Amino acid sequence: MEGWQRAFVLHGRPYSETSLMLDFFTEGQGRVRILAKGARGRRSNLKGCLQPFTPLLVRWTGRGEVKTLRNAEAVSLALPLSGSILYSGLYVNELVSRVLEQETNYSSLFFDYLHCLQNLAAASTAPEQALRQFELALLHHLGYGVDFLHCAGSGEEVSESMTYRYREEKGFIASLVIDNASFTGRDLKALASREFPDVATLRAAKRFTRMALKPYLGGKPLKSRELFRQFVLKKPAAPAENPAD
Repeated sequence: MEGWQRAFVLHGRPYSETSLMLDFFTEGQGRVRILAKGARGRRSNLKGCLQPFTPLLVRWTGRGEVKTLRNAEAVSLALPLSGSILYSGLYVNELVSRVLEQETNYSSLFFDYLHCLQNLAAASTAPEQALRQFELALLHHLGYGVDFLHCAGSGEEVSESMTYRYREEKGFIASLVIDNASFTGRDLKALASREFPDVATLRAAKRFTRMALKPYLGGKPLKSRELFRQFVLKKPAAPAENPAD
């Protein structure tokens, strides 16, 4: 590949004694797997920059499934994610790694991803808004189309005071049934705008995105959720709610 692309490392693992196998999320070609030869060597100048949450410019070559890294430069310092916020960032990275096809252009989603990381870095203790917004953006870019503002049964505009039940591949239908798949019209309007003014709408958004993302994730559990649970168990204080759980 010629030229540089903006990118982030999603995940990396050792490969041979001195190299790294890396999954990148790039602006122009989406998710790309790249071998960084010698990146773990003592004299490598890439050790510090090939880390998640560090904005990068990268160049690579190759036509197969695994490319070869030619150069990488950090655009700025890594975004400061720490504590429970770090696990929210790992969750976002795992979502991207799991659901995006390799070498497919998701340039708009790349900026949604960057915006999410910036919001997480600024959130300090409340990442839920940023996570729900990114999950909805991800579903949109995957082609998941659902009308939040109209009843799928009647076509009428949703009413804030009414209850609607979500039906996969159909949408939201007015219903008197109250269960995990039920949402108020107020919840649906918040989902449509991707703005959640209170705990109730945030919880509703979390329920919806879990249902909508499940077919893309399959039955394999998310590692980031398990890492968060282990993190909470090590803390002496009362467990925090996992915004990515």
